[in-house]
Amino acid sequence: MSDRVAALVAHHSCALFEAEERGLRDELAAGFPQEQPLTADALWYADMTTGPDGHDVAVLDRLAEIEQRYGPDHLVTRFWVRARPTLLEAVGRTTDRLAVS
Repeated sequence: MSDRVAALVAHHSCALFEAEERGLRDELAAGFPQEQPLTADALWYADMTTGPDGHDVAVLDRLAEIEQRYGPDHLVTRFWVRARPTLLEAVGRTTDRLAVS
């Protein structure tokens, strides 16, 4: 696996927020450079608009599914709540780019 792909996976969908929840922010930042916004946005868009079964899903439905799956007090839900505005911005930017192309 290339270093770039490893960094994309390490940072997918606001993983920095999860790393903070787990006390691993510095390790993530030191080990994997953050990808440029255009590529990161596209990856996050794909993650946030694809359900666990591989079908297309609206981003708000995807976030609701994650919260339902993990429960309101789970670490994963806490990080998604914090990441939500950033994820919605990334999905919005990618949606706009797709509409133009």
